[in-house]
Order: sequence, then structure tokens, then C-alpha cells
Amino acid sequence: MTAPARPLPALPRIGPDTAPVIALTEVGMTYPNGKVALIDVNLEVPAGDFLFLVGPSGAGKSSLIRLLVREQLPTTGRVVIAGSDLAKVRRSQVYRLRRRIGVVFQDFRLLPNKTVTENVAFALEVTGAAGDHIRDRVPRLLGLVGLHEHANHRPSQLSGGEQQRAAIARALVHDPAILIADEPTGNLDPVTSWEIVQLLIQINAMGTTVLMATRNQEVVNAMRRRVVALENGSVVRDELGAAYERGYEL
Repeated sequence: MTAPARPLPALPRIGPDTAPVIALTEVGMTYPNGKVALIDVNLEVPAGDFLFLVGPSGAGKSSLIRLLVREQLPTTGRVVIAGSDLAKVRRSQVYRLRRRIGVVFQDFRLLPNKTVTENVAFALEVTGAAGDHIRDRVPRLLGLVGLHEHANHRPSQLSGGEQQRAAIARALVHDPAILIADEPTGNLDPVTSWEIVQLLIQINAMGTTVLMATRNQEVVNAMRRRVVALENGSVVRDELGAAYERGYEL
């Protein structure tokens, strides 16, 4: 029997427990090829918030998400996630930081040769979770996303919406403080897109902070939540109860 892994030191934390779950301060990001992706971005997201990150292709949405999950570090400024300054998180601790952040992608990224249950369970297995915990946690998540009847199906046997539900269940395995949805409806029809957004709203109502990057104007306009708009790497708008574009009226 393999001995349990020695726990790593706690991630460095700053500020009080009431600090924003996401905080970017004067953040700039320039890629090695000289491309400027983000310019002086300031953003605070309280725990439990739901916001849409909008903007045209190339506006900087993907670059911002890379910073949030520490795929990249900012060239200038500071990124703090769940109280941890990402510049102070050692490489050996990054995987622990990422357990606080669930990520859902446009292309689902499910393992094709595993069932829905196995896909979700695998995200726990690779972190050394106990078998009893996996057997309890996975069915609960499949029930939450409405996939209990598809537990033994492989991705190829599922519709696009069902695959996205499976991906959302997988993203929630560690009960993250933040769920980042990167164009989660990009490959879905309008009805299915709405169902996925409603599921994200339900998850948010349970206490998870949700950041959804999207170009789906219909969803944003209908929901009237907080909207953060990027353009040419800069935040050009941050409004509550807003539409995809300024001046849009129902």
C-alpha cells in the first residue's frame, strides 16, 4: 500500500477573508514575441459573483484566463486568486491552486475512451482521492448536472450539451471557489446553450463564483448580470445588470 503523500505547505495568502476571490491590479501581459495581450487591467470579483467576460476575438479574454489559472504570469501588476498572490505560488504548488478553480472549455476536453463516470472520477483519482470519496462524490455531481442516466456512456454517445454537462461535473470535483467557463456554449445550439447557462446560474446560486467568457450576445442580453468588456487588452466597461454592448435596451 502506497504511503500518503506528504502535504505541501499552505499557499501564501494575503489580506482578510473578505478579500475578493479574484483581484487583478494594474495587470499587463506581453508575450515573448512582443504581442501585448493585456494593458493595465484592474478587476475585483467578490465571492459568489457571476460575471460575463465579453469582447471580440483577440480582445484579451483568453490571456486573462491564462493568468487566472497561472498558465502565465503577468508582465506587470498583481494577480490574486482566493487570497493567493500568484507570483508567490511555487511551481510545486500550482496544482493545489488549480483545485480552487474549475475550468470548462468550448471543446469539452473529455477523455474519449472513458465513460462519463470515469471522466469525472479520473479528475479525483489523479489527486489521490480515496475510493470512498470518489464513489460518493461522482454520483452526486452527475445528479447535479442531470447526467445520472448517462453515467456509463462514453462522450461519443452524448450530445454536445450532455458532453458539456459532463465537463462541468468534472470541473466541480474539488468543490472549487471559482468556476471559469471559457466559451462554454460556443459549440451548442441556442436551446442547449440556454440550458448550460441555467446550470451555471444554479451552480453560482450554491455559492461558487462564476466567470463566463463568451461572445453569445443573446445569453448576455437576456441574463443582465455583471458584464466586463475587454477591447485591445484593456477593460473598457464594467457594469452591473448590463447587456453585451453598451446602449442595448430590451
